[in-house]
Amino acid sequence: MRLPERQLAVLEAASATDERTVAEIAAETDLKPETVAGAAFDLAEEGLVEVGSVTDETLELTDEGRAYVDAGLPETRLYRAGLDAGADAEPVSMGPVIDGADLDGPEVDIALANFARKGFGSVDGGELSVDPDADPDDDPEATALAALTDADGESRSAADLAVDDAVIDQLDSRGLIAVAESVTRTVTLTDDGVDALMTGVEATETVGALTPELLASGEWRDAEFAEYNVEAEAETARGGRKHVLRRTADRVKDVLVGMGFQEMEGPHADADFWINDCLFMPQDHPARTHWDRFALDVDPMEEIPNELMTRVESAHRDGWGEDGDGYHSPWSEEFAREVALRGHTTSLSMRYLSGVAGAELEPPQRYFSVEKVYRNDTLDPTHLLEFFQIEGWVMAEDLSVRDLMGTFEEFYRQFGITDIRFKPHYNPYTEPSFELFGEHPETGEEIEIGNSGVFREEVTGPLGVDCDVMAWGLALERLAMLTTGAEDIRDLHGTLADIDFLRNAEVSY
Repeated sequence: MRLPERQLAVLEAASATDERTVAEIAAETDLKPETVAGAAFDLAEEGLVEVGSVTDETLELTDEGRAYVDAGLPETRLYRAGLDAGADAEPVSMGPVIDGADLDGPEVDIALANFARKGFGSVDGGELSVDPDADPDDDPEATALAALTDADGESRSAADLAVDDAVIDQLDSRGLIAVAESVTRTVTLTDDGVDALMTGVEATETVGALTPELLASGEWRDAEFAEYNVEAEAETARGGRKHVLRRTADRVKDVLVGMGFQEMEGPHADADFWINDCLFMPQDHPARTHWDRFALDVDPMEEIPNELMTRVESAHRDGWGEDGDGYHSPWSEEFAREVALRGHTTSLSMRYLSGVAGAELEPPQRYFSVEKVYRNDTLDPTHLLEFFQIEGWVMAEDLSVRDLMGTFEEFYRQFGITDIRFKPHYNPYTEPSFELFGEHPETGEEIEIGNSGVFREEVTGPLGVDCDVMAWGLALERLAMLTTGAEDIRDLHGTLADIDFLRNAEVSY
């Protein structure tokens, strides 16, 4: 039998009684590991060896985990500070204990979440008690972190550390360790391989590629070329792909342009005047506090027409039109000029409808935007701190709710969604108003996908618009959830995004 030199070297280094790893054979034969692996698979095709694999779970400390090894876990520091404050004898106020533990920001919540879980003590009514019999030094999570530190930066397996799977899962969920899988290839001689070695195998030099030198010298005539296995498995090559949200946004733009709309654009950071005051949102509305908006520490915006500012203030104080009443609530021009990240792209609509953005305002007109907005929301499967909003408005004479509902039905029909439901709603800036809901294709859950209505006279009047304007704000991410089947908005983008999902998800239309 004749074999290429690399295959013969691997065959001779393999054992019929022990599984030898690719790394071990590479060290013995002075071949690269990838060369050994390729030769082993070629020998396996001939039935001379068996190639096996062993999957190991390896662990590494994250930066946060490494920091806690040096400073101590937050719950451990809280326990020790509680002992120093005498909380083992009677409950003490939690504030001084937190200061004594040198906990800052998110570490406070982390410490409190794990303090009771580990039996270190309890927190009740703002007072902390510690269990004097608890032993933080015997904490398996801290022990595992310390053991990984002793590894001098190298990956270790859970088996090497003798740590329970539950501890590994807990550390992984806390983001203190990174868990990865590694595959080790093993090679074992078969009976046919033993027979081949006993009868004798001759090494032959093979050529893997036809080169210009071989052609020029004529040596190609006598060369023995390596066989090329067109059925051999190869790594999956993944090229770049446009993100599913961007593809959804592009489709939205195509649909709205096809329906006769023009696109708006404008600043992400804008004056509260454009974001809320023009929308007839009272300045003492809860949504305008620091709990719901991202204010910026920059100079106030001066480039606001004084006459428009006066008209908007008048609408807030006294209302608009013969039956207008206004809010009779505090008004501050200084607050109106403050700059914040926009909470909705309706700020663009106000700029365009007022004529400041240079839009054509002779009815009928249709405008839209698909841009990012920012809200101080609680993260959950349907909410993020920043997301994309599909803004739109139509200016025309004698518009009605039926026109608005028909526009939505046509828009969503382009995405294969025909079961949109409408629910009456209250907005300070539209009357009538309603929310839109769609059914999730996987869970069957009803998801809110937008808000809409016809602008009140208190909105359009100060802007100088004397005809009807119907408008809406739709959530791009939630439209993507309906078209792709994603059950969590965080699967689409962010640190928890599912890469496999993004590679395979299609925008249906």
